[in-house]
Amino acid sequence: METPLLARVLRRFKVAASEPGYTVVDPSTGAQIASVPNTARASVVHSAISAANTAKCASPKERAVMLAKWNSVLLQNLDDLAAIATLESGKPLREAKGEVAYAASYILYASHQALTTTGTTIPSAHPKNKTRLWTVKSPVGVCGLITPWNFPLAMATRKIGPALAAGNACILKPAPETPLSALALRLLASDAGIPENLFQVLTADRENAKHVVGKELMLDPTVRKVSFTGSSPAGIALMEQASGTMKRVSMELGGNAPFIVFDDADIARAVDGCFAAKFRNAGQTCISVNRVFVHEKVHDEFVAKLTEKVKGLRVGNGFDASVTVGPLINPAAVAKVNHLVQSSLDKGASLLYKADLSQAVAESGGYFYAPSILGNVTDSMPVFETEVFGPVVSISKFSAEDEVIHRANDTPFGLAGYFYSKDVSRVHRVSEALKVGMVGVNEAAISTEVAPFGGVKLSGVGREGSAQGIEEYLDTKYVCLGL
Repeated sequence: METPLLARVLRRFKVAASEPGYTVVDPSTGAQIASVPNTARASVVHSAISAANTAKCASPKERAVMLAKWNSVLLQNLDDLAAIATLESGKPLREAKGEVAYAASYILYASHQALTTTGTTIPSAHPKNKTRLWTVKSPVGVCGLITPWNFPLAMATRKIGPALAAGNACILKPAPETPLSALALRLLASDAGIPENLFQVLTADRENAKHVVGKELMLDPTVRKVSFTGSSPAGIALMEQASGTMKRVSMELGGNAPFIVFDDADIARAVDGCFAAKFRNAGQTCISVNRVFVHEKVHDEFVAKLTEKVKGLRVGNGFDASVTVGPLINPAAVAKVNHLVQSSLDKGASLLYKADLSQAVAESGGYFYAPSILGNVTDSMPVFETEVFGPVVSISKFSAEDEVIHRANDTPFGLAGYFYSKDVSRVHRVSEALKVGMVGVNEAAISTEVAPFGGVKLSGVGREGSAQGIEEYLDTKYVCLGL
């Protein structure tokens, strides 16, 4: 489905005859969408870094105006941006439209931060008050931003917005699977007056993304900040590389989110929350529900109501208005989910429900997995130990609060956690006891530009969004004046 914006993108970012591009695939059909530039030479990366180092740092007010204009341009192009995201990631168009609005919200928020981020004055400790102390906030320097495919627009703006608001130039390396969304952002940034060297995009296939673009960004000493969203092993490798030049890093990595339903919970509300947090983007979100713990007293009621709700899902091409679950991103993702589910079944889990894919979907060539529910899951089963990243709900019973908190925390990951309870004392106890960076209490839609997003343990370091997010892109300089 070619939109006017996509046509502009393909004209603007044509593959050079001397530099073979790589193919972008529609995960709903397996068909080729387009060919985009494949950054295969270190010199291309070096040129981008050099250009970023020459970028003029605009005044805070100029940055605020520029970002506000970009927010408006993004929203004016909402339908076309959503169509591009659906085309290359497969998510239902309705979800893609929500992502565009969410992506724009980070740019608008950053426009406000450009004017409100300030240093501090510090009371003098001098015995005769003969010093004046203050701090100044300054841009950290060129930023390398590496984003995933599951939210190709929002994960980019969540990094670009605060980087630009703080006065930095940035280079975005999008996921190989979803470069068109990133290129569309760059094109619309031009429409908003953002200079080319202030925000650049380097697209590359998986091999070159790792061994050329990623490698050179990490090695160059003038790249002072790296922000990455992706898997924990990749994040660890990048942190090791960043240590050689002491870059500032932000890492938003994998999760293994617990979802706890206590016996005093509003079951209907808990079912709705689990359903939304599990099946959004076919389960391919870092804060997706992965381990569902339900109190034994309400287990059967919860499972029955959730099953009825899951039966209403429709799997297919995201451009079909009736579709609620799109494809997984590639064949490897389907194989992974198949393996995790089958291995867990072999170890004693029960298949409580699995949807039937229509003949049209099964024969489409797309990378679809039928929504499923597993029961009798134990903590040592693969679907509980590993982030599934697919439309599979895995459920286990529990009987006591202390037991379920221990089980929920028994993982090397700590991005998000959820629980449902009407007991105010329990709300405080459990939210404090869960070893995660974010907790949803009686609420599963926790992502917002005004709150800090990030995890603990192997789920990463640093925060994105909120007032904390821009601090990741600023250095604090302390000044002492003797009188």
